[in-house]
Amino acid sequence: MRNFIFLFVALYFLGCKSPETEARKPIPQTTVAPTPLAPISEEVIASAVLYEANIRQYSNEGTFNAFAADLPKLKKMGIKILWLMPINPISTKRSKGPLGSYYAVSDYTKVNPEFGTLEDFKALVNKAHELGIYVILDWVPGHTGWSHHWIESNDAYYLKNRKGEIIDPVDPQTGRSYGWTDVADLNYENMEMREAMRNAMLYWVKECDIDGYRIDQAYAVPVPFYEKTFAALKEVKDIFLLAETDIYHPGGLPLVSRFDATYDWPGHGLSKEVAKGRKNANDFHRHMERSLRLYGMENILVNFVANHDENSWNGTVNESYGAAGNAFMALDFTLPGMPLIYSGQEYDLDKRLQFFQKDSFPKVEGATMKLLQQLGALKNHHPALASGSEGGTYTRIPTSKDYQVLAFERIKDKDTLVAIVNLSKDYAQFTMPKNGKYRRYQDMKAVILSESYQYDMKPWEFWILVE
Repeated sequence: MRNFIFLFVALYFLGCKSPETEARKPIPQTTVAPTPLAPISEEVIASAVLYEANIRQYSNEGTFNAFAADLPKLKKMGIKILWLMPINPISTKRSKGPLGSYYAVSDYTKVNPEFGTLEDFKALVNKAHELGIYVILDWVPGHTGWSHHWIESNDAYYLKNRKGEIIDPVDPQTGRSYGWTDVADLNYENMEMREAMRNAMLYWVKECDIDGYRIDQAYAVPVPFYEKTFAALKEVKDIFLLAETDIYHPGGLPLVSRFDATYDWPGHGLSKEVAKGRKNANDFHRHMERSLRLYGMENILVNFVANHDENSWNGTVNESYGAAGNAFMALDFTLPGMPLIYSGQEYDLDKRLQFFQKDSFPKVEGATMKLLQQLGALKNHHPALASGSEGGTYTRIPTSKDYQVLAFERIKDKDTLVAIVNLSKDYAQFTMPKNGKYRRYQDMKAVILSESYQYDMKPWEFWILVE
């Protein structure tokens, strides 16, 4: 007679001056005393959860101060790195929508007055540091808005057409405009422009003690610029560098290897295909094996179900994943890589936030907040889930329903974690050649795994077990 085990684990119950090349007016010295925080390290990055903050849309006020008030809540979710979408002033010339795009920067060394003052921003960084949270800025090195003062003072900094007119960015594969008509494309053949850009990036590290950058459209900038700029930044302090690119974009591995982390865009697209029933657990496992082979452990992939582009242009988590949303959030935290949470995801954000105008969302804590708090604690405290070159191993555990169930084991030193996920809309009955005594991570109740058991899982159910 077979033994049956029914593990219905629903986890959601569970003083520097502005650089002369950049600023036109002196920026006031800060009066906010910085809070010392050891520079970011590989150890911090290994256990980090990343949070993307959309300051404009995060609160009704849309300010640094309103966001800073909720930093303790981010701490409870295990957030160690805070990524702020661009905080610079937005160009008004040729802008899109009432307020324009964050990515149409009009001055690299000033803050958007919509969000507050430079002092407000420094206070936000200071409070984050007090909580042990590192802050990185979203940086837009490929183009500026049409109101940027370089347009008038240094037009040689920009790419031009045959008529000598500054152009918006062009897709190199087609020779046609991307349609980003609110921005002007920068010319990286101009060494003076590179130096001005480098000085602007140094400014925020020196003046505001930020901890790194997320580089927008990283593949559009030459690798030599990054080599020299990152070396200069690291002379000031150790920093974290995230690139909006992957190994399949121009630049490939040589570009990816200059950064601490890059996006798993293929994995994100595949996860949505699995959620829609077009791909399965075997497809997802093959992607993981291929990624580990191509990137290696030292190049950290960022796993996500949402970010600002996905939410505004492609759909909410509910639109993209439906009932599979929580399962893929759990995978973001338990698979090799760094999990990303986007503003509002923790509050079950179920609307596409406006990109070019003011918007907001209700902050009602529910099942997803609790789930992310539990997953954050798991990521922070289990070496088996560590990212980077010293991260835990990833080994698939075969099941009798491999096309439906993704089961895997992560091990680092004496720490072992087993994750089992039903990646389908159907009930799964399966066997698995795994024996051992574990605990459900969310309540520490004992669980026994045995190759003689048959397991039953609900659609999109997931179990996370620790030794």
